[in-house]
Amino acid sequence: MDLVIQNAAIIDGTGNPRYRADIALTNGRIKKIRPEGQGNRPTANRTLDATGLALSPGFIDMHAHSDLALLQDPAHTAKASQGITLEVIGQDGLSYAPVTPHTLEEIRTQITGWNGHGEDIEFDWRTVGEYLDRLDRQGMAVNAAYLIPQGTVRAMTTGWEDRRATPAEIERMKQLVAEGMEQGAVGMSSGLTYTPGMYATDAELAELCRVVAAYGGYYCPHHRSYGAGALAAYEEMIALTREAGCALHLAHATMNFGVNKGRAPELLALLDKALAEGADITLDTYPYTPGCTTLAAMLPSWASEGGPEAVLARLWDDATAERIRHVMEVEGADGCHGVPIDWEAIEISGVTEPALDDHVGRTVAETARLRGEEPWETARRLLVADRLGPTILQHVGHEENVRAIMRHAVHTAGSDGILHGSKPHPRAYGTFPHYLGHYVRELGVLSLEECVAHLTSRPAARLRLPDRGLVREGFRADLVLFDPETISAGATFEAPRTLPTGIPFVLIDGRFVMEDGRRTDVIAGRTVRRTPVA
Repeated sequence: MDLVIQNAAIIDGTGNPRYRADIALTNGRIKKIRPEGQGNRPTANRTLDATGLALSPGFIDMHAHSDLALLQDPAHTAKASQGITLEVIGQDGLSYAPVTPHTLEEIRTQITGWNGHGEDIEFDWRTVGEYLDRLDRQGMAVNAAYLIPQGTVRAMTTGWEDRRATPAEIERMKQLVAEGMEQGAVGMSSGLTYTPGMYATDAELAELCRVVAAYGGYYCPHHRSYGAGALAAYEEMIALTREAGCALHLAHATMNFGVNKGRAPELLALLDKALAEGADITLDTYPYTPGCTTLAAMLPSWASEGGPEAVLARLWDDATAERIRHVMEVEGADGCHGVPIDWEAIEISGVTEPALDDHVGRTVAETARLRGEEPWETARRLLVADRLGPTILQHVGHEENVRAIMRHAVHTAGSDGILHGSKPHPRAYGTFPHYLGHYVRELGVLSLEECVAHLTSRPAARLRLPDRGLVREGFRADLVLFDPETISAGATFEAPRTLPTGIPFVLIDGRFVMEDGRRTDVIAGRTVRRTPVA
């Protein structure tokens, strides 16, 4: 054997009670599990005494925005230090494959706030398969699976206009989705409050979901509203995927803004009804109340039509900018989920231009007061000066909703972690230890065994991974060793890049990527590709 881990408390991912055992690893897999007191102890080239530690499957981040970070940061300590061994990228309908050269430049500008512009990256791919090959060729700290971004596919075929796609354009979209699935994508994502994906009709989305379903994949929508129309938006996605015969995974399934305070039980009742009728549904959440996105995402969809350069032109024009302000502040823009924007709740978390750093860590309203101007003028000036680059924290969530949703039987965890920016949301560095430390140990919202199942076997089942997500003989040795008494998210809103505590060892393919609480030089990650069904 390569390694034997002795005396660990095994939390195997099933939700069953923990038990003590020795585990022997060889060639990147779990070769032998010896429960305490049963038979001879296995021997190996190296033995690790895990007394006092729990051993679980590696954690799976079902909603990650590491699409460029995996290429830029080989260590990827933000995720490896949390015990994350697999991330699902290509989220919210906007990512970097498949692309044409022209679409790539538009997408890079559109989501600069999520990932930066990637100036140091050679974008030498066009297809999903080529992008995944590039990740494998360069090497990654953790494993990664990819969702085909529906908004990017729409940009390639119909551009950034708010109009119905023609039958020929829909056929081209279906072809692109099929090619991406054949090349290893695990499903398709949408960002239905982001342009241009939001311009798609339900009929168009259903056509694409039928293709995804044919390959055994799932649809992961950021749906049309998390605010005023949240429940209707959830119902829309359930009906759409039922019609298409496609599995559904609801991205960052929250109930936010004042209109939804205390309404999580209504969402859960809706899910339970659909599940009882045979729907295949899962969801993910992050264990925090504020959201995180780009400032440009708050604009009304008509102001974002035509792509980034058209948006900037509208912001320059005083009359158009006044129309935008009225919709955002009085009517409630669809980009802000149909709720009039509260500038006191919009905190700038990152900018791309260093000269604008003084905005970071302040709300738009606070900066406006300091400058003696209206909040919209502050926001408008910042969007233009940073070319749509600012990211924001949006303080609109409700703790009782967060706790209720994380208890649900189909819940999984997703960090939705934006790593870019000088003051990112702490969920990027703290989601998984925050679940286990704060919500398990401190609050008792979930038992330790149940929470580990949410972080491991449930997402592995959604991804249809036959050898991950459980501590079982023959499974891949993607493992986490943590101390249940001390595990904690170091990251806070004041110091969001602080690493967690209580996670001394993380293994991918049986190799230590974290050892004694420090990042090693091991690069063990690979792309995890869906094998097409016959």
